[in-house]
Amino acid sequence: MKTTMHQTGSGTKDASKVFRKLRTCSRTFFHILNNEFGHSKELEERAADSLAGGILQEGHQCGMLWGASLAVGAEAYRKCKDPNEAIAVAMKATQYIMSSFMKNEHTINCRDITHCDFSSKLSFAKYMLSGRFLYCFKMADRWAPEAVEAAIDGLSYNEIDEYPVSISCATEVAKKMGASAEEMIMVAGFAGGLGLSGAACGALSAAIWMKSLSWCREESKKSSLKNPGAKRTLETFYKATGSKIRCDDITGLNFNTIDEHTDFIINGGCDSLLKVLAKS
Repeated sequence: MKTTMHQTGSGTKDASKVFRKLRTCSRTFFHILNNEFGHSKELEERAADSLAGGILQEGHQCGMLWGASLAVGAEAYRKCKDPNEAIAVAMKATQYIMSSFMKNEHTINCRDITHCDFSSKLSFAKYMLSGRFLYCFKMADRWAPEAVEAAIDGLSYNEIDEYPVSISCATEVAKKMGASAEEMIMVAGFAGGLGLSGAACGALSAAIWMKSLSWCREESKKSSLKNPGAKRTLETFYKATGSKIRCDDITGLNFNTIDEHTDFIINGGCDSLLKVLAKS
């Protein structure tokens, strides 16, 4: 499977302008990468608003990463005929993107970057008045070209035959929620806490995005960031996990390979949690 190299477009040169227009980091990078791959997905991109600020503004993995992962998932679906290959490619490409991001920011977490607790009005006021919010715009401009390059490199990974069976927890929960074949692959890279990183649960983010996608189909042009269904999903998740959110805390495992994660899911790992999320 080969991905055609695209010349870096205007979206990467003016990422901060796109960011100001679209208003959330997650939607911005989903949009930028979609445009680089020659496809537009307004509805799906708007649904990604709910992953901004580190998943409903909870401060976990930066929304830029969630949005970029959705975009490479969509491209993997278009490029791969076999679903197992598409899942593996989406997961690998997400890992490439995260590696690029870590190289620049030395963290993947929103709160470490923004120094803001978005649930606190005082913290948010400090974030705005101090001008710290401008850092995110500058970061978007700086990282966008590298994000595209990392995405293309990851999508061109040519050793996917190593993974004849590939399963993503995020894909599984999306499937239980009635996702299309494309939507299931779009979230595949969320697996194991996003790119198998062990951070905040990828299945949770997949469920939130699916809830937001459904909401966006009914609420034309509105942002999904304040989508009440997504909020309920998060509350249900916390009750089921005893307020844990990190994949490595919930599973007690670190997934070093796609095979390890696949075997975990095949053997019933997180099955009850996936069912709770699907019904939330």
